Amino acid sequence: MRAAVYERYGPPEVLHIADVPRPRPNNDEILVMVRYSTVNRLDCHTREANRSNGVAVSLLSRAVSGIPRPRQPILGTEFAGTVAAVGPAVIGFRVGDTVFGNTGLRFRCHAEYMCVSEQARVGTMPAGGSFDEFAAVTDGAFNALWCLRQADIRKGSRVLVYGASGAIGTAGVQMAAHFGADVTAVCGPNALDLVESLGASHVIDYTRDDFTHNGETYNVIFDAVGKHSFKRCKASLEHGGCFLATDGFRNVLLALKRFGDKRVRMALPPRYPRTDVVFLRELMEAGEYRAVIDRQYPLDDVVEAARYVETQQKVGNVVLRIADAA
Repeated sequence: MRAAVYERYGPPEVLHIADVPRPRPNNDEILVMVRYSTVNRLDCHTREANRSNGVAVSLLSRAVSGIPRPRQPILGTEFAGTVAAVGPAVIGFRVGDTVFGNTGLRFRCHAEYMCVSEQARVGTMPAGGSFDEFAAVTDGAFNALWCLRQADIRKGSRVLVYGASGAIGTAGVQMAAHFGADVTAVCGPNALDLVESLGASHVIDYTRDDFTHNGETYNVIFDAVGKHSFKRCKASLEHGGCFLATDGFRNVLLALKRFGDKRVRMALPPRYPRTDVVFLRELMEAGEYRAVIDRQYPLDDVVEAARYVETQQKVGNVVLRIADAA
C-alpha cells in the first residue's frame, strides 16, 4: 500500500510517498481503508522533533517518538474510512462499516490502510456522513474538551477563546457555546463571520483590538493556539477565573501555583476518552457541531499540506485525501 513516510526528523521535505506492507488486524483490531485524514499541529511538531520549541522539548519529543530516528514512520492521527477486515474477536464492527476516529501518538493514518483496536477512539459514522468532515472532527474537539472540562463552565459563563479560527479554536467556540457560555472569539479579520456562525456572541479582531485593554473580564480565557500568556491575561479574568493553556512547559509550572483566586489550568497528560467519539457524533447529528475545513490536499501533496499548516494561518483543519490512492 502507499503511505506518506519519514525516516528522519526535519522540515516537511523529509516526507515522501512510499510503498509499505499492508497491515493485518490482530484479534481485537479492525482494518480501515482510510478515505481521508488530516495534517495537524501534532503531526508537524512530531515530524520536526519539536525543534521549534527548544532543546529540552525536542529531547523529550525524541524520547517519545524515537531518539535517533522516528520509530513510527507514518504520521496522521485522524481518520475516516471503511472497515475492510476485522479480527476474530471483534464484535462491535463489521466489514463495510464507515468509521472515524483518532489514533493519537500511535499515528499511522497517512496511509491507505491502518489497524486500530475496536476499544480505541473509533466509532461508526452516521448514514450520509461525509468522510472529509468526519476525518477532521476529533483532534480540535478532543483538545478543546480536554481544556474546557478543567473549568467550571455553566450557563452564562463568560468565556473568551483566543485563536478562535484554528482547529482547536473553532472547536472551542462550539463546545463552550454548547455548554451554555457567552462566548467571545478572538481571531483575524478573515474569520470573524465564521466564528460568529459557530456560536460566538462577540468577536474581536486581534489585528485591531487587544482584548486585555478593553476593560472586559471573563470567567475563562482559553488560549487555543499557545500564543498568549497568563501574565497578560490575568487582569482580564474575573475573580475565581482561570486561564486554560493548550501547551507550553511554563504553563505546566504555573498550573502548580496559585495567584490569589485566579488559576492557570493545564492537566497533563491530556485525557481523550473513547466516549467523546460518540459525543461528537451526537453533536454533529444534532447540528450543534461541525468540522471547519480550510483546504484539502491529495496524499501525494502531503509536503505542501505540511508547509501550509506550519504557516499557522489555516482556518480550521487541513484535510488529506487518501481515497484517490486507495
